[in-house]
Amino acid sequence: MNTIPSLPPPGANPPPSLPPAYWVPAPVAQLPPAKPLPFHRMARTYSAYRWFKPLLVGLIALGLYIGMMIIASIGFFVVILSDPALEALLDSAMSSPEDLDMSEPSIFVFAMISIILMLPAILWATRMMNVQKVGSLSSVTGRIRWGWLGWCATVALGVLGLSFGLSFLVDSIAGYEVAPSGGAPNLWLMVGLTLLLVPFQAAAEEYVFRGYLMQLIGGWLRHPAFAILLPIPFFVLGHDYDIYGQLDVGMFALAAGWLTWRTGGLEAAIALHVVNNVLLFLMGAVGLIDVNDSAGSLGSLIFSTVTTGVFVLLVLWLANRRHIQRFSTPRPPTPVLTAPDSWVQPGGWTPPSAH
Repeated sequence: MNTIPSLPPPGANPPPSLPPAYWVPAPVAQLPPAKPLPFHRMARTYSAYRWFKPLLVGLIALGLYIGMMIIASIGFFVVILSDPALEALLDSAMSSPEDLDMSEPSIFVFAMISIILMLPAILWATRMMNVQKVGSLSSVTGRIRWGWLGWCATVALGVLGLSFGLSFLVDSIAGYEVAPSGGAPNLWLMVGLTLLLVPFQAAAEEYVFRGYLMQLIGGWLRHPAFAILLPIPFFVLGHDYDIYGQLDVGMFALAAGWLTWRTGGLEAAIALHVVNNVLLFLMGAVGLIDVNDSAGSLGSLIFSTVTTGVFVLLVLWLANRRHIQRFSTPRPPTPVLTAPDSWVQPGGWTPPSAH
């Protein structure tokens, strides 16, 4: 009968004439370093990425958003039904939704909250799926660059303030009355609500359309043009304006998407969006403009496009001057074992093979 002899472990108890064995660690191969990626390809920087996972993030975000909207709507209706004046306002809004009055505080609050809730929905869904870090939706550094956001907001405030001022000057020369009203209804309430809610409303839209959607498309299609252009129709459809207003929104979306790609983050787009919307609603609060007006004109479209173009050029110049990071920082490569650890016996001795 064949038996397996009792053998010493490899390298143990060599013949007396050989020196002791020593342990040799396994050789390690270094993978080539990962390539830095632009903002629209950020999802590809994580090993958990699969082509379908960002779609699941969107579905989860949609479910979360619907759930939060149901809760918010219940609370809104409870408040309205307790006030006859608000109840009459609700009846009017339900009978003719196109006549919603955004200068009415209750309507304004509900409209803003219905958009703001998109922000926690997309952030929570991204965290739940764990496809990528939540911060990668903000910029290539994995976070909001607050200093850069401040610079962009300063530029936006200067450019848009000058633009609106010139617009009012032209209207005044043309004979239109341009005079703020200090006695506008709900003036200070609307000012407070604007400063409190509008920045979050604008940021929520940017995280969805220039953050999530750009990276969703960028995970599939390498060229940035797809990630910049394809979300634009969805953004435009969310704004109920005439053809000139829709074109204006489309030009804004194009500029915001290009700046997001070019500067490696959402900061420039958020700054332009926040400052624009805050100024519009503040001007509406003091009676300088009608925030419910959805009609545009060719002149206003050209004027707005030039304003946006000036902002883009100034931000691009500032980004180059301040060396704003455009690409992700690759993680160190993970070492890979090419062979197991082993004992090595000087002199070439090996134990006899088993039978």
